[in-house]
This record gives sequence, C-alpha cells and structure tokens, in this order.
Amino acid sequence: MRVFVTGASGWIGSATVDELLAAGHEVVGLARSDASAASLDAKGARVHRGDLDDLDSIREGAAASDAVIHLANKHDFTDPAVSDRAERAAVQTIGDVLAGSGRPFLLASGVAGPAPGRVLTEDDRSPFHGPEAPRGGSENLALEFVDRGVHTVSVRFAPTVHGDGDHGFIAALVAIAREKGVAGYVGDGSNRWPAVHRSDAARLTRLGLEKAPAGALLHAVGEEGVPAREIAEAIGRGIGVPARSIAPDAAPRHFGWIGRFFALDIPASSARTRELLGWTPTGPTLVQDLDAGSYFRA
Repeated sequence: MRVFVTGASGWIGSATVDELLAAGHEVVGLARSDASAASLDAKGARVHRGDLDDLDSIREGAAASDAVIHLANKHDFTDPAVSDRAERAAVQTIGDVLAGSGRPFLLASGVAGPAPGRVLTEDDRSPFHGPEAPRGGSENLALEFVDRGVHTVSVRFAPTVHGDGDHGFIAALVAIAREKGVAGYVGDGSNRWPAVHRSDAARLTRLGLEKAPAGALLHAVGEEGVPAREIAEAIGRGIGVPARSIAPDAAPRHFGWIGRFFALDIPASSARTRELLGWTPTGPTLVQDLDAGSYFRA
C-alpha cells in the first residue's frame, strides 16, 4: 500500500516508517523541516512537505494514498488546547478526504482517561467528545467516519513509549530528578503507568494497518502498569540519587506540568489486541531500559 504518515519523523513515526518499508509498503511522510525531509529520503520514503497546521497539505497527502496513519501531535502540555484544536482539525480533514473510499485510517490515541483506577480494555470507549475535550475528542470523531465508509482504527499508545533516544515523559522525569537531586513519585507510588517499547509500538501499528477491522480499538501496551515508585527507583539508580515520596499537594511544584500525569493510575490491558493481531511484545521492559542506561547517556 501507499501509506501517508503524519509525524513520520517523530519518535513513534520514524520507527513505524521503518516497519512499513521493511514490510514492502510505499511510505509518503509528512515533513515540516529540511532535516525531517532528509531523514525520510535517506530511508527510501517519499517526502510530502507540510505540518499539522497545513490542512491543504494533509488533504493532498491523504487523497493521493491508499491509507493514512496519523501520528503527528503538537504535544503542547503548557497549553493543551493548542494541540487539541490542531488534532481535531487534522482528523476532520483526513476523514472528509477518505469518506466513502473504504481506505484505512489509523490514528494515534492514548490509554489515559477513559477508566482511571481500573484496568482499561479495548471494550472501553473514550468518554471524550467534542472540540473542547482532551485531544479534541479526535478518537470518537475518527470513529464516526466508519459510518461514512472509512476504515478507521484507533491505536491507543501507552503514555510511555520507551527506548534509547526517547525524549518523552520518562526523559522529563529524569531531568527533574537531576535538578531536584531526588527521584520523586507521588504519594506511595503505587499508581501504575502502562508502557511499551518503541519497536513493539511500531510493529503493532503496521499490523493494525494490515489486519485490524474497521472500528477497532488497539492497545499498544507491553506492560499493563508499572508502579510509579519502581520507575522512580530505577531513575534514582541510574543517576545516583535517592527515590522519595512527594506529597500529592506538593507534586505540582516538584514536577511541574508532568506532575498531573505522573500521579495518574491508568493500567491498561492489551490482551485482545494481542489475540486479534498475533502481536507479542519482544522489546525490553521500561525498567530494563532504564537499568540499561538508555535515559542517562549524554
């Protein structure tokens, strides 16, 4: 298939592009910079210039492809509404282009939110609807297009997609631990974070394109829930600082913007995804990645 990928040079996107190319698919990657374009070209992917705000470019890329994998996100955590608006507009644009075609449309979503405090499964629908909702309600918006002849599949990624070179949540926690001289966790640290290795996430995305039925909710989750205290202890070992509890009311001051995420208890299962796609995670666990030094290299 000729697959148009937004976020093609990003953390998950670049690994997904490698997976697609290795499986024999033709990849057209959205690139907003010369560096991103050069990286895609070097891999053998075709370059389509534009960004998440360039809806005309997204429209053109989607129209000329057999399938779309939408992985781009602004990740503006200080003003989430900026990311939410851009996400909803991009999903609306892609859905309108693909309507009536039966072509696959995979979009990135997350496991945080629908069922805090209990294990989220693929049967749980997102409670987020409308433009003011988190992520702009993009998952439910995209799924509405199934009735309009789009083969929509939502890929819900664990909040931590880890690996050597990751600059996401775990890297932010490491930076905070270096600054504060302590690897913190909120309360007793029993709250759980799902995790998946980057290579496993990319392979699941490719399998979802090839095998998942329309309307499927896939969970890119390798570990159902890693206790926050274990994460903090591994960070502490890596940089030689103690792990310590941070009182919930002090968490915003200690952690900054990431505090509200790191305090969440959001375990998630991927049992049905594994059965549906024949997907078995093989990458290292999050703590194994931390203990191997992936987040502590200069």
